Amino acid sequence: MQVIPTPAQWRQMRLQLLQSQKSIGLVPTMGALHQGHLDLVHQSIEKCDFTIVSIFVNPTQFNNSADFQKYPQSLAEDLDLLKAAGVDAVFVPTVETMYPSPTKLQLNFGSLEQVLEGAFRPGHFNGVGIVVAKLFHMIQPDYAFFGQKDLQQVAVIRRLVEDMSFPLSLQIVPTRREVDGLAMSSRNRRLNPTQRKSALILYQSLQEAKALLLQRYAWEKVKEGAELIFQKNEEVELEYFSLVESDTFEILEDYLPEKKTSICVAAYLEDIRLIDNIPINS
Repeated sequence: MQVIPTPAQWRQMRLQLLQSQKSIGLVPTMGALHQGHLDLVHQSIEKCDFTIVSIFVNPTQFNNSADFQKYPQSLAEDLDLLKAAGVDAVFVPTVETMYPSPTKLQLNFGSLEQVLEGAFRPGHFNGVGIVVAKLFHMIQPDYAFFGQKDLQQVAVIRRLVEDMSFPLSLQIVPTRREVDGLAMSSRNRRLNPTQRKSALILYQSLQEAKALLLQRYAWEKVKEGAELIFQKNEEVELEYFSLVESDTFEILEDYLPEKKTSICVAAYLEDIRLIDNIPINS
């Protein structure tokens, strides 16, 4: 496994891959890797001739500087995991490499900026879009792998690929969960034992809401019940609990079986923000 710090070094390697007609899979990450990341890696290895993982904690997508400072980083451990998984190369650029000068470009993803993550984290998707576009330009992969846990981010990146005509195929991998159902996230490392137990409310509330919707309960009543569950848990502060069309993130007033629908949730445990989602139909 080769560790590559600069785009110039990668371009030399990519030229050899092109000459050999080998397909390239990219797995973009911010490090602090867990099994969910490795699921993306395994999908890439299975589908592509060559897999490259990027590790870069992107400062421009954090609208909270404290969250950026506290984001877990474990590069040495991450590299060991990726080597054991069979990754071919890891791109580990510095902030100066990715942003040699302040970025003046602003990306606006329309309605995706106005709901849920877009509304509660202003500027977040601009930062995501810019760094992902940079990675796509630098790496020029044939396939790029992302996790379903960040469902709205997937919608944003899909829009980016379509509108900017990036010549690659997006591959979306299902959410990996702990045995008790908690969605795997790098931020889980920051949870103390009490918070870790309380965090289960996110997935439990999603499961209960999905079951009720499939029994044709009205969304208004389902949402009220979920919000009441959160109110009873003093450890967790609910930010949103919403029913959306899975691709466009149109907010839905009720469940319609003919629409591709998901329930999305975000909540705080002190200063640790977690998100999750569950599809109702695919």
